[in-house]
Amino acid sequence: MQIVVERDYTFVTNNRFDFLTLYKKESFHAGLVVIVPNVTPSRQRALFNAVLEHVGARELINTVIEVNFGRSQIDCVEYTFRSEAHI
Repeated sequence: MQIVVERDYTFVTNNRFDFLTLYKKESFHAGLVVIVPNVTPSRQRALFNAVLEHVGARELINTVIEVNFGRSQIDCVEYTFRSEAHI
């Protein structure tokens, strides 16, 4: 987590619980992308491509995007997320 914050990386994971816990400690971060379902690498790539299309060229400062595959479509849910101590 230290490297992610120091280098202003937007981190991509499918480990939602652990990384939301870690990000909750940060007052400022460059974003977190959570691939919700535990799926095959080819499906992960499709979900990640959907996130890239959703984000475009904008920055994700203090933002979390959760991407999921529901029935027949990919859904991206975006929300602000930062340390409760710094709100």
